[in-house]
Amino acid sequence: MSLFGSDLEKVRNADLVVYTAAISQDDPELLEANKLNIKTCERAVFLGKLTKAFKDTIGISGTHGKTTTTSLVSLCFIKAGFDPTVQVGAILKQLNGNYRIGNSDFLILEACEYVESFLHFHPKAEIVLNIDNDHLDYFKNLDNIKNAFTKYIGLLPDDGLLVYNADDKNSIGLNKHTKAKSVTFGIENSNADFIAKNIKFDKNGFASFDVYHLGEFLDNFSLSISGMHNVLNAMACIALCTNYGISTSAIKEAFVSFTGANRRLEYKGSFNNISVYDDYAHHPTEIKATAAALNRKIFNESWVVFQPHTYSRLKNLLDDFTESLLDFDHIILTDVYAAREKNIFNISSKDLADKMIALGKPALYIPNFEDIVKFLKANTHSEDIILTLGAGTVTNIGPMLVNKKFIES
Repeated sequence: MSLFGSDLEKVRNADLVVYTAAISQDDPELLEANKLNIKTCERAVFLGKLTKAFKDTIGISGTHGKTTTTSLVSLCFIKAGFDPTVQVGAILKQLNGNYRIGNSDFLILEACEYVESFLHFHPKAEIVLNIDNDHLDYFKNLDNIKNAFTKYIGLLPDDGLLVYNADDKNSIGLNKHTKAKSVTFGIENSNADFIAKNIKFDKNGFASFDVYHLGEFLDNFSLSISGMHNVLNAMACIALCTNYGISTSAIKEAFVSFTGANRRLEYKGSFNNISVYDDYAHHPTEIKATAAALNRKIFNESWVVFQPHTYSRLKNLLDDFTESLLDFDHIILTDVYAAREKNIFNISSKDLADKMIALGKPALYIPNFEDIVKFLKANTHSEDIILTLGAGTVTNIGPMLVNKKFIES
């Protein structure tokens, strides 16, 4: 069932029902489709068939950063006049949605590793941003995740292109698994083909940096999104787009125009001179990157409201979550967003709060969203900054904070 509930009438009028790997087999819409003998197809299989229809499918993969990098690559291709078809995992204002129907051989899309979905694809080019410990409910351990990426790299044709992160220890050596051309990017690894230097951040946390290609100065680039992690995402984009013959001027224009996909450190508004942001981060590595980006902004104190996403992830990465939240001044934890799971793990957000308190870091467990809003309004001060964090319903808190009707109630 989706966040918006079931609509069985739409199912009854469909020729094909496409469902995601996160949908349970007892979902009302899926049951209705099976009852009426309507064809069903898992989303990754459907996308795989779609990728086969394009001569040049570009898959952006990695545990973190797929949506932002897919957005950047898509805007560069559009700016260059390549007219791509695009599928991105968030609303992108330049597309007025999360997809674009182009009129070319180019398809640009996110290639998700969960349940090895990306192995259904037929890529001509791949970006691998990073490989990290996630989706352990399926993969069980990091070695299985790395093996999935190895198989994904093996899908590339000999005349394809692999772009991967030379700074990421789990991505090093990926080029051994393909005969396709391989190109690396990085910040720290001086052996990377494309490397960022002289990185500077403005008061909003937006970076400008010089890029060198094979030791030669390429150009200076500026971003309209914050954080060092987005410099790496931009470097992946530059490496790929340069190999597709896209000019640096087109890339630079696309970068400046991109102010972020929705739920990626997205500004939601303010109240009492307090800024409210929202972010999709739901893995410790993503949280640390988001915290680092937020801390480059100018503010008084930071307040984070974190909603863990799935019980299995919280159970497996409890210590990592604890450590990743330490960079915020004030921490509020709300109930786990279960998504596809039932709590068979005997874990809750209160356990995370208790771990933080044991480390001497004040943390509050507040399950009710309205209580969170009331607490924040009573305890925050002018020039503070609030961040709602997680892949679930925690995103609803930002509008509640800045909504005048709620304030007056």
